[in-house]
Amino acid sequence: MSIEVTLQQLAQTLTRYRFAYLVTVGDDARAHVLAVTTTLANDTLLVTDLGRTARANVATHPSVTFVWPPADPSDYSLIVDGVGSMRDDKLVVAPTRAVLHRPAPPRPTSTGDGCESDCVELPVTTEASNSSAARG
Repeated sequence: MSIEVTLQQLAQTLTRYRFAYLVTVGDDARAHVLAVTTTLANDTLLVTDLGRTARANVATHPSVTFVWPPADPSDYSLIVDGVGSMRDDKLVVAPTRAVLHRPAPPRPTSTGDGCESDCVELPVTTEASNSSAARG
């Protein structure tokens, strides 16, 4: 099930979460996970509380993922992929994909329909990302 969501709707969704885990990847292809607080401004996610490892990872591998865990285990996690860069000592991330995700309730057999979890995709589309893709 997919539901298209604008960046304004992403901002509203973010109000349900207290913090996120930022996932970056280093030169050794290992994931680095850091708990962070984020703000959404000018269609980008901003993070100010980065450590040395995350900064180095973003400099060489700008693709990042945020995971906001739900307050209640029965609710959805919010997962946002994006492209990051360091600006004025802040991580600035342009979101490229957003999904609300939670495990599906147990079923006796697989349906074979693909995702066996309860997922709702939140497509992130902006004029800037559409024009960048066209130039690509």
